[in-house]
Amino acid sequence: MEMMLVVFAFMLVIMAMMAIGVIVAKKPITGSCGGMSAIGMETACDVCGGDKTKCDTEIKKAKQSDPSDLAYDATGNNK
Repeated sequence: MEMMLVVFAFMLVIMAMMAIGVIVAKKPITGSCGGMSAIGMETACDVCGGDKTKCDTEIKKAKQSDPSDLAYDATGNNK
């Protein structure tokens, strides 16, 4: 039982350190649509739908938009 508590405490410390790192970096957590193709798996990303340039264009639009607008419609129905 002691070992389980030690492992649980260790995992909590690691998670806290990761959270602090994200807070200190002041950058949102981002993903990559090209990540699967980098390992040889050509699959369509749920966000970009296979268009590898969409992530770059969305990042550029986000930098130009109002910082208070934090929502993003990833459904593709944003007309």
